[in-house]
Amino acid sequence: MRIAGGARRTAAVAVAGLFLLAGCGGASDGARGSSDGAGKKGRHGEAPSGAPATTHLKNIPQLGAAFRARVPAAARQVVAVYGKGADSADATLVLFEKGAKGWDQKGRWAAHNGRRGWTTGHHEGDKRSPVGVFTLTDAGGVLADPGAKLPYTHTSAFTPPSYWAKSTRHDFDHVIAVDYNRVKGTSPLDPTRPEGQSKGGGIWLHLDHGSGTSGCVSISKSGMTSLLRALDPARHPVVVMGDKARLSA
Repeated sequence: MRIAGGARRTAAVAVAGLFLLAGCGGASDGARGSSDGAGKKGRHGEAPSGAPATTHLKNIPQLGAAFRARVPAAARQVVAVYGKGADSADATLVLFEKGAKGWDQKGRWAAHNGRRGWTTGHHEGDKRSPVGVFTLTDAGGVLADPGAKLPYTHTSAFTPPSYWAKSTRHDFDHVIAVDYNRVKGTSPLDPTRPEGQSKGGGIWLHLDHGSGTSGCVSISKSGMTSLLRALDPARHPVVVMGDKARLSA
């Protein structure tokens, strides 16, 4: 196990099972063995490549002035999650990096978000993903570190409960914690919610199981591996996430 902030991370692992029940997985559609059927793309399906990757952009595409202003000036890596609609579980995740000539697209993957869509007022159990700009500081998973630059907690404590649907078995093989209502610098398993339990938490980027989540954002295993190897604390990565209409407003 590679650990940053030793004592706190050890404590977090001890309560991992409890956290998984209340956090990212929760009583999800997958846990009940059912689905709303939204956006079935296949577990490891990537978005069609379409036009060549965009390079040397002045701004991140499809972000309005309000969201552009919320991206920290120090951020040199942005994970943009473009939700199809306010009530849709379908999304596209794009990795951008800023160089001397502007923003370059480095990767693009089909994704899913909360099975009920998006919200600007996320609360526990609403099955929606929070809209916003959040830092990315910590990672982990059931599988060994694939070469992450972010601090990575490797432990079987990420394993979903046995009664969850079989399709969710590998959801947390690799995860990246979204810094929504959590303590930065701790394992994604840390259950601490500084803004209170009712505001929800445990929002992660994790592996896709083919449909909407309880609030997290999911992509293919190859996509997660690529993100883990690319995201660098020295480049101050953030995620900008929400439905396209809100992001572009």
